[in-house]
Amino acid sequence: MTTRVTPGELIRRKRDGAILTEAEIAGLVAGIVDGAMSDAQIAAFAMAVCFRGMTREECAALTLAMTRSGTVIDWSTADLGGPILDKHSTGGVGDNVSLILAPVVAACGGFVPMISGRGLGHTGGTLDKLGSIPGYDTVPDLARFQRAVRAAGCAIVGQTAELAPADGRLYAIRDVTATADSIPLITASILSKKLAAGLDALVMDVKVGSGALTTSIETATLLAESLLAVAEITGLRTVALLTDMTRALGHDVGNALETREAIDFLTGRRRDVRLHAVTAALAAELLVLGGLAGDHVEAAAAVERSLASGAAAERFARMVAALGGPADLVERPDRHLAQAPVRLAVVPDRAGVVTHVDARAVGLLVVRLGGGRERAEDDVDPAVGLSDVRGPGDAVSAERPIAVVHARSEADAESAAATLRRAVKIGDEPPAAAGSPVLRRIDVPRGRSRGSV
Repeated sequence: MTTRVTPGELIRRKRDGAILTEAEIAGLVAGIVDGAMSDAQIAAFAMAVCFRGMTREECAALTLAMTRSGTVIDWSTADLGGPILDKHSTGGVGDNVSLILAPVVAACGGFVPMISGRGLGHTGGTLDKLGSIPGYDTVPDLARFQRAVRAAGCAIVGQTAELAPADGRLYAIRDVTATADSIPLITASILSKKLAAGLDALVMDVKVGSGALTTSIETATLLAESLLAVAEITGLRTVALLTDMTRALGHDVGNALETREAIDFLTGRRRDVRLHAVTAALAAELLVLGGLAGDHVEAAAAVERSLASGAAAERFARMVAALGGPADLVERPDRHLAQAPVRLAVVPDRAGVVTHVDARAVGLLVVRLGGGRERAEDDVDPAVGLSDVRGPGDAVSAERPIAVVHARSEADAESAAATLRRAVKIGDEPPAAAGSPVLRRIDVPRGRSRGSV
């Protein structure tokens, strides 16, 4: 007679450093989905992994079990006529790259079924940004999701009851239990969603800096290598770029504000240089991985053509309409996106040049305004945040504020302004000129999939 190992016993074993078998991990994942594991047990398992880590084989087993916890899309019978491609970011402040990249890649001939998540900790979530669009269905059923991909070439949605449901529950608990930065849990979370989407290739944007989950190059490299190694085990072609997150990526931070900034970027009204560099580099990697360009030079040219011609903006508009959003969002964003009633320009204590920004503090500031979650059940206010955020090297003065706070009340705005002044250092001389926000490209050689994460 075989004795069934309980979730509590498996949690204890992982806490004590044991290596769990594929069957044991599959059992834990099944318990997450069917409710046999309580929120407390899931949190305890996540914390045990956070402290003890996993081997890459364990992480691959967790990834595949979460992938198989729901439907895995098979696009082979859809006759789309192009590769199934996607990008994922580990999360940052002011990171709205996905809203731009997906329609760019679609305009270049790829198909992007992007399964995204909500905000984690101080980092904004792509799903929360799209949730600021009235009528946009962030959790459509599978049939609507597939129709949107066919119609627009891209669709950005969240996990549904059909796609990676185990990760959906684990993700929400990680957000509020200080386990969001566990490398094996990040790896399994990201790749399970991507494998469930039936991808041919994936590019990873691993953020580095105070505004990221990984604050050092060394930790970011470990995460990138974990993602690449586990992706290799599962058979998914993947490349990773390490990108700078020592400051907000674009001009704006906050869900509706970042959505508006993405629309402005696609239409050419306003394009932040750093946001452009990161988006173009990631998109070019995908076009090469998917066989849509012969090399990175050809891919970069295709990306720029999709923007200049308006084709990428048109794909974004099609995606929004296909998922229930307003058909004229691109033409009239201010008519549809929520706006906070209070705006306050944050004047610096002294005129000078920004020398440093605590990007994590900026992200937490927006969370406290209501633009993120402190508890899993919290609602998110799409309208609040910061616009026109200055970064290192930018001059600031009474006439050129550090940023503009968008808040629900004067008190909230004043509190946020005080926090922002503390998060920004101002000097007389500009810092050394910043290089490219794309810090490193990592493509782990074949055969390096074993080890621990």
